[in-house]
Amino acid sequence: MTKPKLYYAAVSPAVRSTLLTIAALDLDVELVPVNLMAGEHLTPQFLKKNPLHTVPTLEDGDFHLFDSHAINSYLVGKYGKIDSLYPKDLQKRAIVDQRLHFDSGVLFPRVSAIVGALLRGGAKTIEKDKADLVQQAYQSLETLLEGHNYVAGNELTIADFSLVSTLSSSNAALVPVAANTYPKISAWLSRMQALPYYSKANQVGLDQFRGMIQSKLA
Repeated sequence: MTKPKLYYAAVSPAVRSTLLTIAALDLDVELVPVNLMAGEHLTPQFLKKNPLHTVPTLEDGDFHLFDSHAINSYLVGKYGKIDSLYPKDLQKRAIVDQRLHFDSGVLFPRVSAIVGALLRGGAKTIEKDKADLVQQAYQSLETLLEGHNYVAGNELTIADFSLVSTLSSSNAALVPVAANTYPKISAWLSRMQALPYYSKANQVGLDQFRGMIQSKLA
């Protein structure tokens, strides 16, 4: 049986959420690096796998899937020995899905707006209005963490992986998380950093991301 392949660039927060999922599942996946700066994601071969030319992209036999949220839920559904990372119970799953939508629809786009301005728009500083929108998303996440240890309850799920990869990127390089303002986020972030696979799956790429951003800031 051919093992799945993940086309990836660790600098991407979305990719790192999938690396966290793979690590949590203890899954044997072939990691195929994609050099975005060299345009390897724009080659005809890659576009056949993913016409939107994004990473991560999963290849599982003749099946191809892109978008980290979809990939992570697929991996748990197919390869997870237990379903706690993405519960089969519909109500529990709905909460995980809601948190995933919060990442994809609220936090990630606001962080990406800053990143895009720096990497493609020629900005040398972080605009206050964009930073304020990220802070508003932080406040919402602080509220969502009320009363439990993880973003969708008291068990670790793929929603934690998506949100921590996005938030840790923003915290490290763009809009710091103030512990006195967001104590629940700070405690959750520490909890995530204590995972045995966090450093390899997220911190390595996070350091690359920080360096990339710092090179653009005046």
